[in-house]
Amino acid sequence: MAINASKYIFSIVTKIFVFVFIGVNVRRKNLIPNNGPAIVVANHNSHLDTIVLMSLFSLSKIHLVRPVASAEYFLKNRFLSWLTTRVIEIIPLEHGKASKDFNPLSAAVDALQQNKILIFFPEGTRGEPEKIVRLQKGIVHLASYCPKVPITPVFIHGLGKTLPKGERVFVPFFCDIFVGDPMFFEEDKHAFLNNLTETFKNLATEGHFHDWE
Repeated sequence: MAINASKYIFSIVTKIFVFVFIGVNVRRKNLIPNNGPAIVVANHNSHLDTIVLMSLFSLSKIHLVRPVASAEYFLKNRFLSWLTTRVIEIIPLEHGKASKDFNPLSAAVDALQQNKILIFFPEGTRGEPEKIVRLQKGIVHLASYCPKVPITPVFIHGLGKTLPKGERVFVPFFCDIFVGDPMFFEEDKHAFLNNLTETFKNLATEGHFHDWE
């Protein structure tokens, strides 16, 4: 497989930025998947969430990592589109366009079938700093297409203050990351979504972040 040199260089730069200028404390980093197919799901409070999650992967595995992100936002201009699709290699997700003839998750499913590791934000959008937004059904649909793919939950705290929604100024703030045990899709979709929500809350409780309990 050809190596995306720009993604490799970008990953080196972001690793330095994340661990030097932000300061990240990761609990159970060993649970981050080393090979695909796999899905990493995380809460979403900042544009920095994606690059921080990518920084948790070794450079030898970064070619496997494909963040799923909003097409509406990340393809809105030529430069941003080039950066996110050619360098970061996001999988653009078009919200609200599902129909019997179009599955917005088809590219994500294809990536899993190619043994990629997806980064997916089940809230569907960035919430207010350090507040959880109700999980959407996108993760349920994605997991149902690939029920045997492990789903690793990750709770992030601190980035909502470093670069919150609506802000463009970076403010250094320490970041805590808690990685949970992998879980799998359940036939009872309602129970699956509830269990994932409770898993995020339990990871938050572990860090004594009471706004999430």
